[in-house]
Amino acid sequence: MTIKPEPALNLPHRLENPGLVQLSGRDALSFAQSQFANDVTQLADGQWQWNLWLSAKGRVLALFALVRLDAQTLLLWLPDLDAESLAGQLQRFRFRSKVEIGALGEAVCRAGFESPERCGSCASGDLAQIERDATGNWSRITLDMGGAVPRTLCLLSRSDGSGATDAESDGAANARWRALDIAHGLPRLRGEGLDAFTPQMLGLERLRAFSVKKGCYPGQEIVARTHFLGQAKRGPLRFALQQRVEAGARLGAESGESAQVVSVAESHGRFEVLAVGPREAAAPGWRTESGCEAELLALLDGLARPAGTPAAPWHDSADADDQPVR
Repeated sequence: MTIKPEPALNLPHRLENPGLVQLSGRDALSFAQSQFANDVTQLADGQWQWNLWLSAKGRVLALFALVRLDAQTLLLWLPDLDAESLAGQLQRFRFRSKVEIGALGEAVCRAGFESPERCGSCASGDLAQIERDATGNWSRITLDMGGAVPRTLCLLSRSDGSGATDAESDGAANARWRALDIAHGLPRLRGEGLDAFTPQMLGLERLRAFSVKKGCYPGQEIVARTHFLGQAKRGPLRFALQQRVEAGARLGAESGESAQVVSVAESHGRFEVLAVGPREAAAPGWRTESGCEAELLALLDGLARPAGTPAAPWHDSADADDQPVR
C-alpha cells in the first residue's frame, strides 16, 4: 500500500456500473463472514477473493469481488448489480453489529487488456494495489483480473479531476470485458439469473467463490450438501452463437438435453453465451429455439483466486433442486 498518489495507470477504458459497496467498522469482517459464502477470515490486508451472497435456499443473489482493505474495512465490487439496492438489503441483517454499509456512488471503474505490470501496477493474483489519500482513505484499488487472458481493473473512489476518468463508457471495451468474463466462467447475473441458480449450477467452485468449511451463512446447508453428496447434475456451459439470444432463453441438443442461457455478450461479431445445462455435455447438435447453431466451447481457466473451495470433480446424480430444504 502507498500513501502518496501514484502516476496515472495506463487503463484506457471506462467500464459501466462500478457498483461499489463498503463495509466498515469494528464488526465489518464478522458481519461479512456470517452473511457471505466465502471465508473472509482467510484474507490478509490487501487480498481479495470472489464471494457470494445467497438466499436461504442456496440461490445466488449477488456475485462480487471482495477486497480486504484493513481489519475494519471491506470493499465489494459488483460487476452487474445496483450498489444502493444491495447495500439496502444488507442493512436489514445488521441488527446490533457495529458495521456501516454504504454504496459509493461517485466511484469510477477503469480497465485495460494488459497485465497489471504493463499497466503500471504491482497488483498480482489475489494481491490488490491499494493507494490512499492524505487522510488515509483509499483512493485507488487495482486488481489483477487476468486468467487465460491478461486484464487489469482499477477502482477509483471518485474522478481524479484530470478528465481521464470522466470519459464516456467504452461500449466495445465493455462488451469485450463481459465476453472474457463469460469465457472464464464468471456469470454476469441480471434479471432471471438472480435467485435462480445454486453456486454449483453456475460452476462457481471454478472461481473458488464459496467455502464449505466455514461456519453458517445463508444457504450454507444447501451448498455443503450439494458439494459433499455430489448432487449438482447441472453446471455451466459455454457456447458461441452467430445470433443474439437473451438471458432465460433455451438451447437444445439433438439428444433432447436443454440448457438455460444465463449471460450473453457480443465480441468480434459473434456472441459468447454462458448457460446452465447438463454437466456431461458431450451431446451434439446444440441449437437455439429459432434453429441457430450453438457451438459448444471449453471454459477458460485462471480467474480463480486462492481463498475458497478448490474445484471438485463433477458428479452425475440427483439434482439439488429435487432435495428438500430444511
